[in-house]
Amino acid sequence: MTPETIEQAMLALAEADPDIARALPLVGAPSPRERDRGFATFFSTIVSQQISTEAARAIMGRVNTLLPELHAKAVMEVESQALRDAGLSWRKIEYAKGLAEAELAGTFSADGLEHLSDEEVITAITALRGFGRWSAEIYLMFSLKRPDVFPADDLALRVALGRLKGMDDKPTPKQARQLVEHWAPWRSVGSLFLWHYYRGEPL
Repeated sequence: MTPETIEQAMLALAEADPDIARALPLVGAPSPRERDRGFATFFSTIVSQQISTEAARAIMGRVNTLLPELHAKAVMEVESQALRDAGLSWRKIEYAKGLAEAELAGTFSADGLEHLSDEEVITAITALRGFGRWSAEIYLMFSLKRPDVFPADDLALRVALGRLKGMDDKPTPKQARQLVEHWAPWRSVGSLFLWHYYRGEPL
């Protein structure tokens, strides 16, 4: 998503939702966010689960030294102990080997996801061990650049949406999805705006 696309989407969202129209001049439009696509991104997603960004970066640095070519065959061939020494937990090693196995067996194709619909991508990713709907939706948004995704399981998104809508508490994932239905076809940009609003909301 380019800055121009985001600008166009924010105008449409402000027109569709008076709460966005009120908040947009206060915090401004969000910046684009992108991630690489492919097997290595899925591997790093496993690494980064439930640890800090700094810790994940350090572990990925050691993994990249261990495996300069980070692809399924290399992950299957490397000793599990070497991955453990790089900083992965045994559970994450299990997920990483499972990802590599699925890729090699052809039951999952990281590169083939771009040809699937949003729901098909979510189904394919969540079939892997260690990946939930949130991980799949983040991949859709930032790696595949799909414009109409709302990862309602994201806590910060729901807190920000509750604030934006003047609610006493954050909405449930189901309520959140209902609250942003009218943001289609720009729910990805709406999500970016909520993360931006969460960090930059004026007191």
